[in-house]
Amino acid sequence: MSTPPEHARFLARDSFIELTARERAVSVLDPGTFRELAGPFDRLTSPWLPLQDIVTQADDGVVIARGTLDGHAAVVASIEGAYQGGSVGEVSGAKLAGALELALRDAQRGTPVRPVLLLETGGVRLQEANLGLAAIAEIHAAIVALRRHVPVVAVVAGAVGCFGGMSLAAALCSHLIVTRQGRLGMNGPEVIEQEGGLAELDAGDRARIWSLMGGEQRYATGFADVLVEDDTAAIGAAVRHAFGGGAGAAAGTPRSARVEALSARLAAIDPLTPPEPATLRTLWAREEGA
Repeated sequence: MSTPPEHARFLARDSFIELTARERAVSVLDPGTFRELAGPFDRLTSPWLPLQDIVTQADDGVVIARGTLDGHAAVVASIEGAYQGGSVGEVSGAKLAGALELALRDAQRGTPVRPVLLLETGGVRLQEANLGLAAIAEIHAAIVALRRHVPVVAVVAGAVGCFGGMSLAAALCSHLIVTRQGRLGMNGPEVIEQEGGLAELDAGDRARIWSLMGGEQRYATGFADVLVEDDTAAIGAAVRHAFGGGAGAAAGTPRSARVEALSARLAAIDPLTPPEPATLRTLWAREEGA
């Protein structure tokens, strides 16, 4: 029996989701240009996790790499979702904020660097509490300052998703690329169930979760700019397109600065009778070219 074409395409793809953070960074940059900064041999580990009997990782779960995108200088910050759920602590947060702040410095000097964030994170690392929160605040500030000079592009691919304070970082970016497998939200399903109970959300109901916060829903309601398949080449092409111009590329007023449009969206919702996900797609339908 022959394999259906859609199955054949799925099997032939080079999955981006299945790559490690380091492999993702390599795949996005031009071939042969990957150069890691503050890497595992520098042993920049969390000083707080061992005090709680938690094993550290030599890069604290964040890979920072310089290289090029279509020949232009670029910096990629990639979060390892397999380590502590991609959570951001003091060291990993400093690496992320530092990379963005250095890119800002270069842009102010007239030598712009293309910044790319590969986000796979549950948000702040609870074991490092306020230190992680302070780092995320620095990341937010750096994105807002940097996007005035050059587009800041983020990718949320899947597995862990992007939650907490880092979901705000994704929302602040000039351009957001998602897959259907990706999830984006302020609170993750487990947190919502824990705080609100099963009546609020069943964290085991995968169909419900993805209908609410999955990449396809976020794209359909205008919270993401591009929806791509879980394919390394497709994601790399989408990143390059975001910087290269054309339909769907990063341009105009950043999403987070469209206060009037966002306020109008909220005004269309009755909190006493929240709409179903399909209805929300109609109420908050994405604007073409937005």
